[in-house]
Amino acid sequence: MIKENLLNIKQSIPKNVTLVAVSKTKPVSDLQEAYNAGQRIFGENKIQEMVEKYDVLPKDIQWHMIGHLQSNKVKYMAHFVDLIHGVDKFSTLKEINKQAKKHNRVINCLLQAKIAKEDTKFGLSFSEIEHILDSSEIKALENIKIVGFMGMATFTENQNQLEDEFSSLKNFFNQQKLKTANASFKLETLSMGMSGDYQLAIENGGTMIRVGSSIFGSRNYPL
Repeated sequence: MIKENLLNIKQSIPKNVTLVAVSKTKPVSDLQEAYNAGQRIFGENKIQEMVEKYDVLPKDIQWHMIGHLQSNKVKYMAHFVDLIHGVDKFSTLKEINKQAKKHNRVINCLLQAKIAKEDTKFGLSFSEIEHILDSSEIKALENIKIVGFMGMATFTENQNQLEDEFSSLKNFFNQQKLKTANASFKLETLSMGMSGDYQLAIENGGTMIRVGSSIFGSRNYPL
């Protein structure tokens, strides 16, 4: 079923939208099946689990860290992670830069914007993101590259609310893209939308979607 699910999703999304297969809690055999079906980008939310899978799976996989990131764990994935989605502190950017430098790498990062109405979601306000992008300190971090933003919408069936949240982030993304056109970084990626709302996210400008249960089925707990 994994192969069929992947094919159906890829056929339903535009060519310019990147599909991240959210494989957290899933066994290596499921990831291998998705890999054999052509999927090369996988998202995990726990560093230890991602490291264990990285060690045994093919090395042309791009690994995305999509969970909330603790700075003290960055060192465990700095040698291979391709994109970090949920950066919500400048101190975390500094730690990623420090660890990337040890491996002579530049690590791509997305700043996480708080767009949901729920209090439980992590993220930066738009003004806090703007402050980071405008800061002189960001220029000193030569081993990271901010390539865009990530947002998690409210867990709700209210389509109007979801659309408001997605479109607000898209509008902010467009503004900052113009404003930072001559900066050392380039804003290209807008990661928003999951299994339940990715079509709406794409309609509102998302360029990267994070899809788990629609590919792999219901999540396995615990791990």
